[in-house]
Amino acid sequence: MISTPICDMLGIRYPIFQGGMAWISDGKLAGAVSEAGGLGIISAMNANAEYLREQIKIARELTDKPFGVNIMLMSPFADEVAKVVAEEKVAVVTTGAGNPSKYMKDWLAAGIKVIPVVASVSMARLMQRVGACAVIAEGGESGGHIGETTTMALVPQVTSAVTIPVIAAGGIGDGRGVAAAFMLGAVGVQLGTRFLVAKECGVHQNYKNKVLKANDIATMSTGKRLGHPVRSIKNPYTKEYFKLEYSDISDEELEAYGRGSLYRAAVEGDEKTGCFLAGQIAGMVNKEQTAKEIIEEIFTQAEDVLKGATKWVK
Repeated sequence: MISTPICDMLGIRYPIFQGGMAWISDGKLAGAVSEAGGLGIISAMNANAEYLREQIKIARELTDKPFGVNIMLMSPFADEVAKVVAEEKVAVVTTGAGNPSKYMKDWLAAGIKVIPVVASVSMARLMQRVGACAVIAEGGESGGHIGETTTMALVPQVTSAVTIPVIAAGGIGDGRGVAAAFMLGAVGVQLGTRFLVAKECGVHQNYKNKVLKANDIATMSTGKRLGHPVRSIKNPYTKEYFKLEYSDISDEELEAYGRGSLYRAAVEGDEKTGCFLAGQIAGMVNKEQTAKEIIEEIFTQAEDVLKGATKWVK
């Protein structure tokens, strides 16, 4: 069985994180992933403290294994949810869309392992200096908010720049991706899109169907003009957004056009005005499985790939 230093550090069986996806990664999905041996992660998204406490409670009813919370630092509720995770003493906090330095002292005092998502070497170095126990190096192939650098280029540069463990994310959907991540110097992986179609995932079925029907060129990135690009599946909404992005519309109007689009996709299943965030590996995802089946299949594949890794090399 594959085991790495991140397994020992966090007390998990498999070195795999489930990404924190807004309106998708709730207590039910996180609990299922952790119970299956990975690290389930609840998304605090733009929700308040009450919502997060309820999702933590749900996860704890499903598993006694470690799970995490992802905090989007741009959220207007960031301060209060940062306090909740310390009070609840969750095992792990992952962060995105900002610098978590202001919260690190309280989180570390609560015994929380802090593992920020980074899209650059400079941010990885900063996170190591302020006390992160690991970082998630996420390439632009991923779904949701993305950076410029690809996973293949980012991960080895981050692993060379820091001494803490590195988790690879972006463009990983099966055992081949896991094996490749290890070869780049990562000690684990984070997957989002693959877990979108987990049977325990409560996202709208239309969202799952979009992923299941996707091909290799199904996604596009939008939002670069506003400084926070995202990757999503092409549909009428994303195509119109892309046109507006290069029009004379004001930034305020463009921001307003995007407001609520993820909720319409994830909760309402609106295929015309919803934004279906997903990574470039959506074209590799073609079946619904339980979280346990997903994780076990991926690591069986990874073991087979690693065992036969030299068959083409003479």
